[in-house]
Amino acid sequence: MPNYAWVTLATNDSYALGALVLAKSLKSLNTAYPCVVLVTDGVTPTMRTTLSEVFQTVQMVDLFDSKDEAHLSLIRRPELGITFTKIACWKLTQFEKCVFLDADTLVLRNSDSLFDRDELSAAPDVGWPDCFNSGVFVFKPSMETYNKITEFALTEGSFDGGDQGLLNSYFSNWKDVPANHLPFVFNCSISTVYSYLPAFKRFEKDINIIHFLGSLKPWQVNFDFERCEVGSLPAQYYHLRKYFGLWWKIFSETVHQSLTEDMDKSDNSNKSNQNVDVEGQAGLAGSFARARLGEARKPCIESWHEGNIDYLGIDSFSNILSKLEETLEKPGSSSSK
Repeated sequence: MPNYAWVTLATNDSYALGALVLAKSLKSLNTAYPCVVLVTDGVTPTMRTTLSEVFQTVQMVDLFDSKDEAHLSLIRRPELGITFTKIACWKLTQFEKCVFLDADTLVLRNSDSLFDRDELSAAPDVGWPDCFNSGVFVFKPSMETYNKITEFALTEGSFDGGDQGLLNSYFSNWKDVPANHLPFVFNCSISTVYSYLPAFKRFEKDINIIHFLGSLKPWQVNFDFERCEVGSLPAQYYHLRKYFGLWWKIFSETVHQSLTEDMDKSDNSNKSNQNVDVEGQAGLAGSFARARLGEARKPCIESWHEGNIDYLGIDSFSNILSKLEETLEKPGSSSSK
């Protein structure tokens, strides 16, 4: 058996939810290769324990942030600077070859054939096809490569402030090596270009890996725990509704029961921002642990002071308003006197 592995990254407990579902999707499709997750100290010890029950290797890595606000502002994603941490995957020299998958991907069909590809193989980015999207790529771990990319990052930086600009600049010959161009079905992300939706419908049955690219992640959508179904979605995501549903199905059946309420709470108080979700949310793992499938989930107003606000889900304005009205209508409240 070749010494290969799937690799992903979690910088906080919310992204760890995505990593858990991703690993479950790989295993459900009978992959022949182990799953590895890189974690920073933004992932709580409790979540790391849960990850170790699913991943063969949970590897601690240092957070690496580009801090390139100017370039990140161009793509309106200031939180993506910490994706520089991804280059730590080249330090996994115990493996001969790996495939990196972002934690916001979901594998739909067995994709072990990716390991037949060479470094650096990746799919064209839908926004600029002469560049590759770094959400899925084949690489060969090497400390020499890691050191060179790190030096390149420190001296040249990234044209978009994140790992994708960095890796495209470092592996600049990718566009000239057709054999390293993965089919789009191995990294199918959302798009607003006019030809995308018809093509999506035409080739949907061939998709191997779906990529929830953008600011809205599966763990952030409004999920009805009582009915066990995904709620409303923004128009640009609607064609992915069944895939958001599939993510939640895997989560509900295989991940939810392993969550605990102390997730998102760090034992290292001198890192004040380590539990803040890079997408602007926090406390989702612990909040989900308190929810019960088949029961309505109540907004948790008292946790706001901790920053644990699910803006797009249970703590949305409509749900908070409903909770306030319910409270005001109770006997003994000031409004009922």
